[in-house]
Amino acid sequence: MDQEAVVMEIIVNAGEARSLCYEALALARKDGIEDARALLKQAKECLNRAHLTQTQLIEADQGEGKVPMTLVMVHAQDHLMTTILAHELATEMLALHEKMAEK
Repeated sequence: MDQEAVVMEIIVNAGEARSLCYEALALARKDGIEDARALLKQAKECLNRAHLTQTQLIEADQGEGKVPMTLVMVHAQDHLMTTILAHELATEMLALHEKMAEK
């Protein structure tokens, strides 16, 4: 396993997901609810790819420290976790935009 490539895959997918989340929020503000929903779906797909990569790292490590922990690895994990949070919040905010549009 090329650790640098694996870490970059997490960062790239998490970064793409985060961008899609914020793009979805901007569309929701402009009453583009359906397009925003589609972007959040794309973001979730990116998150799933990043999470799968993270799971592969965890499996390779087996809780025994087999995978060296580097600063860039910590950075990748940070990106993934904050993007998961951003996606959850964007999903909730989209629901609020939908509710407001109904009124």
